[in-house]
Amino acid sequence: MRTRSNSGVRLDYYQRVVHKLILDHQQPVTGLFPASPHNDHAWIRDNLYCILAVWGLSMAFKKIADQDEDRAKTYELEQSCVKLMRGLLMAMMQQKDKVEKFKSTQHPHDSLHAKYSCITGRIVVKDNEWGHLQIDAISLYLLILAQMTASGLQIVFSLDEVAFIQNLVFYIESAYCTPDYGIWERGDKTNHGLPELNASSIGMAKAALEAMNELDLFGARGGPSSVIHVLADEAQKCQAVLQSMLPRESNSKELDSGLLSIISYPAFAVDDPQLITKTRDTIVSKLQGKYGCKRFLRDGHKTPREDPSRLYYEPWELRMFENIECEWPLFFCYLILDYCFQGDKVNLTEYMQKLEKIMIRKDDGIKLVPELYSVPGDKAHLEQIEPGSQERIPLGRCPFIWAQSLYILGKLLQEGFLAVGELDPLNRRLCSEKKPDVVVQIVILAEDNEIRDKLLEYDLHVQTISEVAPIEVQPARVLSHLYTYLGRNKKLGLSGRKSRDVGILSTSKLYSLNERIFAFTPQNFDYEEYYMTRDPALLASTFTANVAFLGMSWKQMLGRPTITLLATQYLLDQGKIPMAMITTMKKLKSGYINGTRVTLGNLGDFLSTSAITNLSFLGSQEEGYPDKLNPQVQSYLEEHLLRSFSSRLSVLARPPAVRHARALRRRMSVRGAIKKTRSINVDSDTLGMEGEYVGSHLLERKPSWLEVEPGRSPSPEDAKKRAFTKGTSTTSLGITTPTIEISKESTPPPPKEEGTVKNVLLRNRTISESQNIYAEQETDELIAMLRETESLDEQGDILQYLVDTHGLEFNTGMQENGKHVTVKDLLKVLYEKACSQKLWGLVRHTAGMLGKRVEDLAKAVTDLLVRQKQITVGMPPNNEHTIIAPLPENELRQLIHVAYGDDESTAMLTQELLVYLAMFIRTEPQLFLEMLRLRVGLIIQVMATELSRTLSCDGEEASEHLLNLSPFEMKNLLHHILSGKEFAINSANSLIDIKEKFAKNKVGRGNFSIVSNKSNRYTKKSQILLEGQGLQGTIDEAPITEPDRQGQWLRRRRLDGALNRVPRDFYQRVWAVLEKCQGLVIQGKVLQPNLTQEMTSGELKFALAVETVLNSIPQPEYRQLVVEALMVLTLVVEYKAVNHLGGTITVEHLVHKANQIFLEDQTRCSGDATLCCAKEGAGAGAGGAGAAGALVCGGAAGVCQLLYDSAPSGRFGTMTYLARAVAALLAERLPAHEPVECAIT
Repeated sequence: MRTRSNSGVRLDYYQRVVHKLILDHQQPVTGLFPASPHNDHAWIRDNLYCILAVWGLSMAFKKIADQDEDRAKTYELEQSCVKLMRGLLMAMMQQKDKVEKFKSTQHPHDSLHAKYSCITGRIVVKDNEWGHLQIDAISLYLLILAQMTASGLQIVFSLDEVAFIQNLVFYIESAYCTPDYGIWERGDKTNHGLPELNASSIGMAKAALEAMNELDLFGARGGPSSVIHVLADEAQKCQAVLQSMLPRESNSKELDSGLLSIISYPAFAVDDPQLITKTRDTIVSKLQGKYGCKRFLRDGHKTPREDPSRLYYEPWELRMFENIECEWPLFFCYLILDYCFQGDKVNLTEYMQKLEKIMIRKDDGIKLVPELYSVPGDKAHLEQIEPGSQERIPLGRCPFIWAQSLYILGKLLQEGFLAVGELDPLNRRLCSEKKPDVVVQIVILAEDNEIRDKLLEYDLHVQTISEVAPIEVQPARVLSHLYTYLGRNKKLGLSGRKSRDVGILSTSKLYSLNERIFAFTPQNFDYEEYYMTRDPALLASTFTANVAFLGMSWKQMLGRPTITLLATQYLLDQGKIPMAMITTMKKLKSGYINGTRVTLGNLGDFLSTSAITNLSFLGSQEEGYPDKLNPQVQSYLEEHLLRSFSSRLSVLARPPAVRHARALRRRMSVRGAIKKTRSINVDSDTLGMEGEYVGSHLLERKPSWLEVEPGRSPSPEDAKKRAFTKGTSTTSLGITTPTIEISKESTPPPPKEEGTVKNVLLRNRTISESQNIYAEQETDELIAMLRETESLDEQGDILQYLVDTHGLEFNTGMQENGKHVTVKDLLKVLYEKACSQKLWGLVRHTAGMLGKRVEDLAKAVTDLLVRQKQITVGMPPNNEHTIIAPLPENELRQLIHVAYGDDESTAMLTQELLVYLAMFIRTEPQLFLEMLRLRVGLIIQVMATELSRTLSCDGEEASEHLLNLSPFEMKNLLHHILSGKEFAINSANSLIDIKEKFAKNKVGRGNFSIVSNKSNRYTKKSQILLEGQGLQGTIDEAPITEPDRQGQWLRRRRLDGALNRVPRDFYQRVWAVLEKCQGLVIQGKVLQPNLTQEMTSGELKFALAVETVLNSIPQPEYRQLVVEALMVLTLVVEYKAVNHLGGTITVEHLVHKANQIFLEDQTRCSGDATLCCAKEGAGAGAGGAGAAGALVCGGAAGVCQLLYDSAPSGRFGTMTYLARAVAALLAERLPAHEPVECAIT
């Protein structure tokens, strides 16, 4: 018998341990591991962790395999890994229909099951009987599959299996916006079966996507057909969301030890070393104990106070588990592996000793890792009082194979039998290492010689599309379509990729296909798909942001990124290239733009340095011709060769026809059809934002199905009053043209009584046979009138009416190139014309009617949600819809359009604002501090009101101005609203001149720009103007006189109230107040003290409960005073001025008491309030009230407006009066002999 080396003997020992504890339990038919000897359920996640020790041991034996005996052991261990991985693959392939369905629905009931029978590989519980949607488990499978394949194991045997794995990649692609049940299978920690967005799932999905990219599943024996393709942007979306969430796990779990699996082995999903350290340190400080780490705070699993007869917890129960949560040795195993990969031997030794102290030794000397340690029932009270003071007992499975496997891996690494690189052949552990700066390659192409010559005038030498041949340039949507062929498999019934989006990382590669090279323009530069790209100023801003993004996010890819920018006719503004684009292009020649290295050149020069991907999956693989292009792809590419974007429809060209009186009468009946769909309401009662210049006429919501006469379209009730005097609308027929002036006389008078008017839903209206004939005659007249008119707004109103009455697919009777022209075709032509003329109100409306979308709406919403911001869409107070969890793009768009009814303009504006809000929260998160819920409808009203205040116009005009702002101006206005800066209209002309220019149909074409005024010093303005955007002159040529400071604090309170902004740590402080009283009453609603039992102070759900009550206050400035009153109460609690605040506290009483004290002071010192609320003879708090009970000064909720307009601090500040009101309250409630220490002033 041969002698064994020490290493061989030691490995033999580990082989016996692995065999006894792990492989003995492997099911011989399926290769799966049961949960326990008495439970044949096999969890995907547990099985994968179990096999890691077997895989690690096989690689350790391979290094010393100098004898046949060792080589046999190596092969046996490797094949055990293959059998397990194939067993899971077969189990999942039996659910291939679910994979296909889930790609479209992302519904928990359509997800792959999380566990299977280890005997048959079939399902063991029904779809709705378990929290099956666990994206981290499927992601872990793909990650381990990639690592094992890279180490030399062959797990996938056929191209059908390759196609299924490719579809599993699509299955996890949307992890960044898909709530799931997470690593502990429970979702929300109350275990009520509510899925939530989990950082551990997103991190594992990100790691899997990166690991699978360009991986050949057949290893060294494979070819192009067995390669997996991943769009890099999907992994980057996971990265962005993950980075914003850590160290938080989810909305209900502030922290989770499961995050150790993504900041270190096996995922290595986080690139930022500081964030890795912060997450690890937070887990260690808050969750680590003597026996391991708690899973998360208030985890009731297996604690002595848990009721084992129930799957769920009552909300109030959670506080019972505080400080007695079970501790899991599993997490010491993760930390051991983490320090092995870091090479930190000191911490490695420390944690190995901690772990081995709590392991249980068997009779044969083998140490076992138990599942968890729990506090004995009789010691729970003592442990809660003094955490860590009591001995714990092991519970659950022993050994816990998941933990035992990781322990064995840690021992193999510690003893030098394995190197970290062998466990990580894909080198994921290096993702946090510093990389050299990325150089972004920029290519500018001209659509034709005309545009090339225009660029040459500015010394910009570019090629045209025809000059870059044989390289073909296509828009991003072509690449998106090509990727839908990826993963298709008829035998398995798999349809390939569903998502329509391809991001900047994907379009910054070049692509090869059968010796053809393709370059793709970025998706957010798609002139046909997204109207926001038609604004040159926004386009320049977006381009700069794209370059910076590539500089930061281009990782783990060979070659440099290449941005291809196509200059087309769409870019021109009145035949000229806008200066914004010229300025940006010139900056590129310097080699740097905003700190990112760039190089400007021709496509041909960059071929050798660019990242190039092979589109080999487009071959006819299933037909047996892998080298031959799929015929469908071939025909698609031939149809979509890049061509001029000019519209082919000429049906709206005006024929030489004489206008007749009947047409003029008909025209009047459709006037304002678009404006009637508007829902923006600037209402002083609900918003309280009217300024001193705002007129009394308010814009009411008028859906297109409001009262109409039978057989006639709706007509505006106030057409005579406003159609031709203000002239501000570019989306109705209120334009000063002779034609409309004549038709004005033909307007039918409004009905005398409401009862004579029928309410008809135009989309589903039913009319008699004779009326039907008349309606057809009217339609013919409308079509004729449509061709006659040159006014785009009039065309828009006619098409709006046609859509309302007949629908988008209605055949107009016209023909173009032998094809029937529908209303939808005419809308597309109108959309193109409105874009070219920069009529942004009409652009937004037609874009909404055509179902256009903004770029990557789902990602924008998710960016906001994961930063603990809820979103509401729709106009308050009655039509708001709340988005509390990420949704697929189609569902989001549907929700938004339902929220606004027929108002397509505001629905599109909402999508647009969501994109801007997401931009700002990524780059300037400080703008959103302590804003919990973003009410987009209210933000739109605030924006309209601010325009109303600045332009001195009424609410309806302001709404029209708002909808006609260019996208860039809209973005700037939103930024100013969020930042609270003052702004003014920049023009050398008077306000009247501005309004005249608006009247001449030039709204939204850069006629005014927003200039901020910092700290009320109106000569210092932020430089947010775009070159060439002013009316006449520049900032310096437009001095703005400094107005009175009066109204500054009132405006600020109104803005903060409308934006739901509260002071820092406000909700945590309110939580402390609730502990000291029996409830807080606001607007008749009570915040009960039992909320502190159900939720922790930092939990998002508690903050939402408080905010829901605050949102019941309609006046924003009054809401802010209530918030200030609550802050004074929190100071009383923090400084321990009293032990208890007594019973329930009605917060509004404090505000009104403060108002009363304020008026008394004003009377004493003869202040300004003596002219209104404090004038002689008036009662405090109600003085100066008019006949209807409203205050003369206009103060909301019976509080003097001068108090609203007072600074918080100072002798006459609101906080001073609120503190005095609180002191008065305490004096009433506390016994006379009990001293009150005044420490808050």
